Amino acid sequence: MLALALSLAMPLLSGCGPQGSADNTRDAAASAAGVQDRALQAELEQQERIASAHPREHLRELQAIESRAAPGSSERLEALSQRAALLAQLRDRTGHEAAVEALKAWPETSPVRAQIPLALMLARAQWLKANGELGAGVRLLGGLAEIDAAKADRRMLWRATELRAYMQGDYGEVDAAVESGLKALEQARAMGSRWRAATNDATLAFNYFRSQQFDHALRAAREALEAAQQDPDPVLMYSVHTILGIVHSQDEDPRLSQQAREQALQYAREAQAPGLQALALGNLADYELRSGNYARALELSTQSLALAHEDGEISTEILARHNMGIAKIGLKRLDEGKRDVLQAITMDAQREAGSYTAEAWLELGGYLEKADDLPGAVDAYHRARKEFDAVLRDETRKAVLEAQARFEDQQRQREIRLLNQDNSLKAEQIRTRDLQLKLWAEVGGCVLLSGALLALAYRRIRRTNAALAQTNESLRVQSERDPLTGLANRRHFQQAIAQRTREGGLRGSLFLIDIDHFKRINDQWGHAAGDTVLVEVARRLSSVLREQDLVVRWGGEEFLILVNSEATEDARQLGQRLLDQIGGQPVDHGPLRIPISASIGFASFPMAPQDLTLEWERAIDLVDTVMYMAKAHGRNKAYGVAAMQARDRDQLLALAGRIESAWHQGQVQLVSLLGPVQEGRA
Repeated sequence: MLALALSLAMPLLSGCGPQGSADNTRDAAASAAGVQDRALQAELEQQERIASAHPREHLRELQAIESRAAPGSSERLEALSQRAALLAQLRDRTGHEAAVEALKAWPETSPVRAQIPLALMLARAQWLKANGELGAGVRLLGGLAEIDAAKADRRMLWRATELRAYMQGDYGEVDAAVESGLKALEQARAMGSRWRAATNDATLAFNYFRSQQFDHALRAAREALEAAQQDPDPVLMYSVHTILGIVHSQDEDPRLSQQAREQALQYAREAQAPGLQALALGNLADYELRSGNYARALELSTQSLALAHEDGEISTEILARHNMGIAKIGLKRLDEGKRDVLQAITMDAQREAGSYTAEAWLELGGYLEKADDLPGAVDAYHRARKEFDAVLRDETRKAVLEAQARFEDQQRQREIRLLNQDNSLKAEQIRTRDLQLKLWAEVGGCVLLSGALLALAYRRIRRTNAALAQTNESLRVQSERDPLTGLANRRHFQQAIAQRTREGGLRGSLFLIDIDHFKRINDQWGHAAGDTVLVEVARRLSSVLREQDLVVRWGGEEFLILVNSEATEDARQLGQRLLDQIGGQPVDHGPLRIPISASIGFASFPMAPQDLTLEWERAIDLVDTVMYMAKAHGRNKAYGVAAMQARDRDQLLALAGRIESAWHQGQVQLVSLLGPVQEGRA
């Protein structure tokens, strides 16, 4: 208020003083304006930090700031940009469209007119996020690549980059989300803003957690807490403790996760923010679910849903409904629980939240398995797999696993280009020598000597070309190998499968193998132990296969095998050998002996009794389904498809989509194999 009073008084004072004091008056006016600008900027920063907790209340405060700021000023633009964000959060379409129109009508003479494209992009992306249109939002914020960061408003650029990281993570592009998050963190540090850095670290921790990089997630969460403690407020501390609760959920001791979630709820209550309280209750309910306290989880989820309705927060409502459904399943209220979870999944699918949808199906499968609803569990696992294939594997896990391969490919291509350039240079040198030799032969008449020199030159060319061809082939082979296990990778499989597929259908026996409880192995023994297990499983698989069989590291802890034999009995015998070989002995990792087993799905094509074939992609879907049946029925076992009572390909695919029920109805014949008995599971 003091700055405002000074600015209003200055015109009156300038009219009452002597003429000679005009310069002093102008200097005083400029100084007062500067004080006002700094005061407005401080108010705007505080609004940016906490306004999202009470959007309706802070809308009015932002409008007041906007009216006090000079027309066309950066302070007025910042106030309008923040107001557009809150209107998006409230899903006030009329108000948000009016804010967008105000941005479009920004004065051409304004010194910050160049910031309008960024402001419009940010406002539209915030609307898309609030309304669940994640894919469109991610694509829109791809335009940040065209923004000149050196000339952009640092506050809006940071918000847009942080928003992009958050939306990419929810959309399933976790590797891209981490990259955007690191960029936003760099921007926050350049601004000297601890609370922004804490916000970035929290988002980074969450995306690291979702990509199963738990060490990175814990480090980022701790850095978020350290930065937040240096410049705290209830909203920020709520966010950081929420992330800490999620990250510590992987600990053997659950107390840190519980404490962090309870502290987050306390901070949400301190902030008096219903939306944050709803989300904190949802996170606590999730903890109680993992602890098996289903009645308490249902109570917390019900409270969360009521607050989420009050606040109009879609994502929190989805979380509450999902947790309510899982709690009911845990309480043996299966049909009611399934309906709640499926409603939450449908809402997530509508907002294109691919990673959440996949995780929801996977969690549903796990709880249905515990509740002995095995057909429902198999169906949920299969749907989870399809979602992960579409989102995490193809967009995230595949990108993470193949990022190094792409880099190495680029390096190899560079080496090949250099070798080709070197070969061309040598060839040109040899051609020059050839001309010289011919000249010497004509001048000197040394026909024999010339011939000998030419022969030597041509032999060098042949040796150089042979060496180049050998190098090229070596580099090609390396690009088609998994660097950890030495097995073929997906790239090699996709090239090889074309040679093994005749008339559009796969012929042979296909096996999909998944190491049981591999995440638990990583969590309990460490990622180095997990790598040792992968290498040893690859060795054990190779030891029972022939040279002409194709064995592939399919991704993560999964392996794919294709053998030429089309006989079901051969496939059954090989499936048993694979189970016995994988699980027969623990894996040695230093002083540790880690017991392992695997779940396997397999099938032989053409499929009996009608000798039907499938495209290789559909064949993998089929063995994937029976592999998940093996998991749902206890793990350390294999299921193989011996026959399917189908007249044609379409009927075969229809049976594959409900294979468990078709099996019980006698329309599908399965082979069931058990792995070796084990003690001391990891």
